[in-house]
Amino acid sequence: MIEQLKRGIIYVAALGALSLVPMSTVNAAEGIDTSVVDEAWGLPTYVYGGGLDEAQVAETADLLGIDDMDNVASVDVTGEDLQNYLNTGSGNTASMISSVLVQREGEGDGVTVLIETPDDITQITEEQYANAAITAGVEDVTIMVASIRPVTGESALTGIYKAFDVNGEELDQDRMEVAQEELETTNNIAQENADNEEFDTSRFDQAIVEIKQQLAELKESQDELATREDIERIINEALENNDLQNVISQEQIDRLLAFFERYQQTGAIDSEQVKEQLENLSNNIRDRFGDVWQDAEDSGLIDQIGNFFRQIWEAIRGFFD
Repeated sequence: MIEQLKRGIIYVAALGALSLVPMSTVNAAEGIDTSVVDEAWGLPTYVYGGGLDEAQVAETADLLGIDDMDNVASVDVTGEDLQNYLNTGSGNTASMISSVLVQREGEGDGVTVLIETPDDITQITEEQYANAAITAGVEDVTIMVASIRPVTGESALTGIYKAFDVNGEELDQDRMEVAQEELETTNNIAQENADNEEFDTSRFDQAIVEIKQQLAELKESQDELATREDIERIINEALENNDLQNVISQEQIDRLLAFFERYQQTGAIDSEQVKEQLENLSNNIRDRFGDVWQDAEDSGLIDQIGNFFRQIWEAIRGFFD
């Protein structure tokens, strides 16, 4: 009986502590309303993997929330597109499975990526897609990604480029190639650290944003590109800012260094549009993965909860003494 009473008191105490935590409702992104006609593009553009058959194209459309194919412009993405946009690949279309639904948004809205089938996009994160797309020159879009079966998801980036192409917006070839290199480099490093409990993908994605921002600021302030030493310093600072300094190996830093040496040679380095899109992306990452516990600690909430439990414990001890 005494033990049951103890458990009851502790349960009530836990509920009381939870009542101290402010609750908020976070609305999930609604995706793309395919009934809305955009002024710039018209209908949202559904770019489906060329390796899909007709039934799979329809199944993927359903995964992307497309209720009526008349409400979207649709086109396939092929191995030939991969060669055209990225100057790589064998031209094989059979492996092109992942698909995207892309809608142009208003100026300043930024790049939003929503993976609708997270179990089947096995490696690339929403932030990795957004980061690479911004490098390529993509701006102010909502992108939904889906696949009918497990794939790494890397070919979806080509589908994004195809959506811009068919809507009359030409992206820079060199920047598209560098964006693909970025996606491969960051994804490989993330996969290599997947089993490391100290590695956090969202913090790594944020570090990549910060490196780009710092390189752009340095270019603007001194009117010349960063030296190799500058880039390595900026990489290390960004990793430390995101608690990854003891996680990312020197060999991985060297790969990032090689990538960012090439990145800063593109027009992305001093593009005002890229700066704006990166700022939006950084805010999105912080909103989604911000350290809520730290925010609570800053507000004094942790102290309140600690004091509450101390008072409860003293009461319990006094009750049974």
